[in-house]
Amino acid sequence: MALPEKMKFGIFMAPFHRINENPTLALERDLELIQWMDTLGFDEAWVGEHHSAGWETISSPEIFIGIAADRTRHIKLGTGVISLPYHHPLHVANRMVLLDHLTRGRVMLGVGPGALVTDAHMLGIEPNVQRKRMDEALEIIMRLFTETEPITYVSDWFEMHEAMLQVRPFTKPHMPLRWPRCARRRGRRWLVSTARRCCR
Repeated sequence: MALPEKMKFGIFMAPFHRINENPTLALERDLELIQWMDTLGFDEAWVGEHHSAGWETISSPEIFIGIAADRTRHIKLGTGVISLPYHHPLHVANRMVLLDHLTRGRVMLGVGPGALVTDAHMLGIEPNVQRKRMDEALEIIMRLFTETEPITYVSDWFEMHEAMLQVRPFTKPHMPLRWPRCARRRGRRWLVSTARRCCR
């Protein structure tokens, strides 16, 4: 009889900071927490993205992960989440592949539509289009990770003309992915189910 798989332990860091707290010290505390988790053998840490409200003050999980990766050796580091409607898909794919190489495969990509209405308002995005834009951007990011031919795509909110990644992912075929609704590939389409699952 096979032994059960080892239970994994991790943390989701929005992260929450007290309003008017010294942001430099708060961010240093977040980094130190991940360092301790790495020392104690935790498996993963997820770092959020927000742009308003004043207490979730990491605006770029990728930059934060880059610093955390340099201070740790084993723990996997994930974006929890990159809000895809706020970013051009080519930028997201390129930044994540860069982190995939810099961390030697310790990075994980978590994406979502964006949770704070105030974030979307500041960026001039209607909240009712965020889920559709997340799905559309995710499909393009997956194509950039897996296809080697240039991609031309015109959307109502971004365009790509003969776009391709300069560098292929370090992790083959790409880093682990997490998103609110699980998708599976059929031909050239991503079929999205209603289950909240994690997919590799």
